[in-house]
Amino acid sequence: MMLPQAEQRVLETPFGPVVGSSYRWDGGQYCAIHTNRGVVGCGIFDLACADVFSMAFAVCRGTPEHPLVQPEDIYGAKVTAVSKAAGRMGISVGMTGLEAVEKMQKSA
Repeated sequence: MMLPQAEQRVLETPFGPVVGSSYRWDGGQYCAIHTNRGVVGCGIFDLACADVFSMAFAVCRGTPEHPLVQPEDIYGAKVTAVSKAAGRMGISVGMTGLEAVEKMQKSA
């Protein structure tokens, strides 16, 4: 039995450093970018839960043909949903993941 693969590393963005994470196992994966104010991640995250705790989350979704596996994959992916706290930061559906990272980094 193989353990899942887990990776966490610092990513340098034009807006400052963030933490990228990637998790993979047989049959699935997810990834995220963690900023000092919130998270930009793949579609696995539950925004209703984020809203209960007033956490800023922006969700980007990959496709079966182009899954979001590494955190850098989020940069060019489109945001498809945002928590209320992320919306208050100016993050909106349709912007790229990197644009959402920028809004989170600059809202500090």
